[in-house]
Amino acid sequence: MRKMNMIKPILTAAFAGLLLVSGCQSRGKANDGPLVVQSVGASNPYLWRATLDTLSTLPLQSTDPIGGIISYDWKSFPDSPNERVKATVFILDSRLRADGVKVTVHRQVNTEGQWADAAADPETAIQLENKILERARLLRTSQIG
Repeated sequence: MRKMNMIKPILTAAFAGLLLVSGCQSRGKANDGPLVVQSVGASNPYLWRATLDTLSTLPLQSTDPIGGIISYDWKSFPDSPNERVKATVFILDSRLRADGVKVTVHRQVNTEGQWADAAADPETAIQLENKILERARLLRTSQIG
């Protein structure tokens, strides 16, 4: 009996977590109008949605809407098959601010069948941050207007 009492809260928490994450990744439309961006935990909803839109070509590994972290898995591109990249995005503020998003990019190269860490161009992370901010501003403007 005691075991059953413990399972119910665990299942409830797991289901609530699934609903939260699925709501963060869905696109809601109001009256077939502009994209509706909904709040996601402590993170800025425009930065969250803009991150998912901007990095949609990378495979999503995990999300933490409360902590404001979106992690992407490794991906190689056809024009450079011996190189792969992944990214982690940190949404640092609940407000839409230029310093509210931080991107880290990791790079590996394949040498003799082994993946080894390599330096990523720091400009890549800055460019991704700027693209995310640009998209977030566009989302905010389309919802206001």
